[in-house]
Amino acid sequence: MKHALVTGADGFIGSHLTELLLEKGYKVRALSYYNSFNYWGWLEDIPANPNLEVVTGDVRDPHFVKHIMKDVDIVFHLAALIAIPYSYHAPDSYVDTNIKGTLNVCQAARELGGIRVLNTSTSEVYGTAKYVPIDENHPRQAQSPYSATKIAADAIAMSFYNAFNLPVTTVRPFNTYGPRQSARAIIPTIITQIANGMKEINLGDISPTRDFNFVKDTARGFIAIAECNDTIGKEINIASNFEISMADTLNLIKKIMNSDIKFITDKQRLRPENSEVFRLWGDNTLITSLTEWKPEYTIEQGLKETIKWFENANNLTKYKANIYNI
Repeated sequence: MKHALVTGADGFIGSHLTELLLEKGYKVRALSYYNSFNYWGWLEDIPANPNLEVVTGDVRDPHFVKHIMKDVDIVFHLAALIAIPYSYHAPDSYVDTNIKGTLNVCQAARELGGIRVLNTSTSEVYGTAKYVPIDENHPRQAQSPYSATKIAADAIAMSFYNAFNLPVTTVRPFNTYGPRQSARAIIPTIITQIANGMKEINLGDISPTRDFNFVKDTARGFIAIAECNDTIGKEINIASNFEISMADTLNLIKKIMNSDIKFITDKQRLRPENSEVFRLWGDNTLITSLTEWKPEYTIEQGLKETIKWFENANNLTKYKANIYNI
């Protein structure tokens, strides 16, 4: 039985990854961001399991990170600040969490020895596509403070592979969606506004395109990469190799939810002109050649499962659809 640490386990992707690891027989130590309420985020929705240990703390503290990494075989490092609009207002906190947090994980793994590290990146590091589909050799473009810190974190992680032979892989998911996602993202924003009976929907620019991954596919991608030694020392996309505009995504959701809601541009949701990433379409050749992973969900299948989850009253009430989440 492998012992895995998942940082950011209380978040959207982290909680789904934790569930899947448990299903596959891993022993999991799940890190939830410390708070005085002893609230574990989306880990609260995971049934008790004898192989699940929840710990609370902060990846910004190197002593704490080293403490929780003792006796683990592999670290899935997902803990990060991820909201792009908030990074415009609080860039220093992104440097502390995303860059320093990744350094702390890699340094602890090096000092403890024998620990595999999967560092979580983002398709935002590529910026607006210079060519499509975007493979792992595509230039990095820091179009927001968030993406800048992720570019730096990726460089830190890979430097530990090159300098110290630490078994590191950088996992780069394209836009993941599904149950539990924050309403700062476009798909939950659309669904929650429609589900709450609104007649007009507030969004930013809906012309950009994205390569959407259903969260269960993303979680399977993490594990497929972790269980393949040939992925060590590489940066690997998890992508559907499918491109769709945000406008077409809106219309597809409207069709599935049988809604005639009208779209309104909300200026506060628009990114600064040079910060918007207008095109993302990921090449998944590398992951499909090294592992047996391939996406199982079409965009229609994933959206239907996501909508069903959000329409559950117990889930919908956790979201504030009437305010802009940055």
